[in-house]
Amino acid sequence: MGRTVMAVLGVVLALYVVFGFVLPALFGLFKFLFVLALVAFVVVAAVTIVSKLAK
Repeated sequence: MGRTVMAVLGVVLALYVVFGFVLPALFGLFKFLFVLALVAFVVVAAVTIVSKLAK
């Protein structure tokens, strides 16, 4: 009985950690990478346009 209760508590704690800490951290990382990629795209586009206009 005690082993079953501890297993259930372990599963509940694992789910709490995954949904409380890991998933928000991953979403934050993906959001940061998306913004970084967007900024890099804008910089590359601006440099390309300026180099085309300079010729």
